Amino acid sequence: MKLLRPESAAARVLAMSVVTAAVLAAAGPVSAQDAHGAGCLDSSVTPSVEENRLGFVLPDNDNPAVPQSRTFAQQMIEGAGFQDFGPELTRALCRTHSLKAATSLVQQQGEALWKDAVRRAQNKGRIKGDLPYSDDRPLYWTRLQSTLTLRQWTPEFRLSDRDRTELITAFDRASRGMFDIDFPAGKGVKRVIMSGFDPYTLDGGTVGTAPGTVGNNIRHGNPSGATALSLDGTTYRTKNGKTARVEAYTLPVSYPEFQRGYLEDTVGPFMRPGPKRVDASITVSQAGGAVFNLEQWNARYHGVSLGNDNYRGCPAVNGVPQLAVNNNECNSTVVERWGGPGTFSLTNPPQWTSATLPVEEMIRANTGASIPRPPGDTWPDPAVAFGVVWHTNYTQFTDCAATDRVTRNNPPPVEYPPATAPIPPDPGSCSYSGGGGNYLSNESAYRNTLLRDRMGLDIPAGHIHTPDMQHFETDFIPSDATFDAWRLAIAGQARNLIHVVADTTS
Repeated sequence: MKLLRPESAAARVLAMSVVTAAVLAAAGPVSAQDAHGAGCLDSSVTPSVEENRLGFVLPDNDNPAVPQSRTFAQQMIEGAGFQDFGPELTRALCRTHSLKAATSLVQQQGEALWKDAVRRAQNKGRIKGDLPYSDDRPLYWTRLQSTLTLRQWTPEFRLSDRDRTELITAFDRASRGMFDIDFPAGKGVKRVIMSGFDPYTLDGGTVGTAPGTVGNNIRHGNPSGATALSLDGTTYRTKNGKTARVEAYTLPVSYPEFQRGYLEDTVGPFMRPGPKRVDASITVSQAGGAVFNLEQWNARYHGVSLGNDNYRGCPAVNGVPQLAVNNNECNSTVVERWGGPGTFSLTNPPQWTSATLPVEEMIRANTGASIPRPPGDTWPDPAVAFGVVWHTNYTQFTDCAATDRVTRNNPPPVEYPPATAPIPPDPGSCSYSGGGGNYLSNESAYRNTLLRDRMGLDIPAGHIHTPDMQHFETDFIPSDATFDAWRLAIAGQARNLIHVVADTTS
């Protein structure tokens, strides 16, 4: 079946009808006793921007003038053996008769999806599907298939828009491992929490001529998400003989969820006093090149790049950045339950936070020596997979009411310690970008280290930017050995770096 171009409204409706029909067909026959049966989904309900990509199709690699036979999302879901998850969720929803039951169901199913993805990423048990066990993408696409089901569900009881939104949010957070965090209590264990991210920049890329197909950026994964899945719930024996426990979760690549407190609600409870308080909190995301950057300064400014939902609160205007004093959406804000304030302030929370990671130990540990170099690796030292650099650059507005900017410590030196100490942001300056930019990577770093400061903690906290993982052998095949080799190498060295943090916690 030929699809119209996904950019058109007609194509979006048709694409999602195809996806919904495929889910229902996979679900098999539903008895008359199962509430509305397959009729409990309304395929005319408009999907979200991210869910709309479920209908996207790549060109055939050998003949880009014709489309592939399955959507990319289907290939990801089936490639991990997750094809039964969506139909089973649909059947369960069709049998659900109350909001209370639905709330319990979506949280349980979200946690089950996360645990299945973790088991697969940690190569435990029989690995289903034909994708490599390390692939992080099936979790993302299965989650979207499920949130679309929740969006299109027509229960037999009244469901308000707010109730539906809360159900979708509960499933989303549960399927990110945010409700799965469980540290051992007491002094005998080092507790480390880390985050990864969803795939992003999924639009654009190399295109074929097949009608209705999309660019090959849809293939993107995220090595930070792969790292999180590979580490969640694992234990590690530190160099001093203690046990470290690592708990992980993943974050969305969209601004609204951050503004609603996704990160604070996940990490904050484990920074409060108590027997399960964390000893280190690390955020991880993907950058570029063949180097791990340890980001020193994090900026409050955000908004110049689109999220996966195609939203940004602070786009440049005619190439000129907006100022947070004029457009408050250019600065991160914190929900009141985590300290607010309730009304916008340019100085509360502060414009800058800084990392407290054990940078010297992380660089000296030679974490890439045991990691096989993937094909095409450009790091100049062939004895390691990737370099590790203290990343100290940033850009500031020296006057918070003017758009003139100054960039410091750029480029950061590769050697450690640097010949000249880096210059910190000026007191009273307004941030434009941290070392990790002003996208959601930087925002995760900012919020995490802000939490550390507001909780009065003296623990390692900071951000690790990984190398770029998007290296493929072909234009349109969804996965190949080179892509997997880069994911395995990046995740392997990232795990080593996080273990170094555990080694150095007091």
